[in-house]
Amino acid sequence: MSFPNPFDGPSPWGEPDTSKETKPMTQATNNASPNKFRIGLTFKAAAGFDAEWITPTVYGESAEEVAVNAVDVMKALADKGVIDLAAMAAKKVRETHQPAAGKGGNNAPKTFQGGKVQAQQSAPASGDDSCQHGRTLREGQGAKGAWAALFCNAPKGSQCDPLWRQKDGSFS
Repeated sequence: MSFPNPFDGPSPWGEPDTSKETKPMTQATNNASPNKFRIGLTFKAAAGFDAEWITPTVYGESAEEVAVNAVDVMKALADKGVIDLAAMAAKKVRETHQPAAGKGGNNAPKTFQGGKVQAQQSAPASGDDSCQHGRTLREGQGAKGAWAALFCNAPKGSQCDPLWRQKDGSFS
């Protein structure tokens, strides 16, 4: 049995046509966008990721033009009420929409500890808590079931004793 030579005949991708004259590229074709410069701005209502953001992008042919355009955008957003309207819309969404459990909505800041991001959850008040370092609520699932405790935020070695969640939901 014999197979045809795959290199006999024309290329399956076609041969380049060298008979056409190529035109040199002009300056206009090298620069796809007339706006060489751009800057993205972020206006946040608060430090957390759950705060409302407005993120316009400003373009210009020069850095100075972008700076002037950025000032114009900021003034227009404030003068036309866009910033206030975005804040009101975000407030309305927060009032009418409750995220599913564990799906966000935690306004507490996050910290980096032990190689992991630790959510700083608000700790329920405990009348007999003498910890002055602040506490972090941690929850888990163990061999005996679900558990929760308030752990001291001080460095290891100088931490206060944890407060464990009791059956009535209090911590002691």
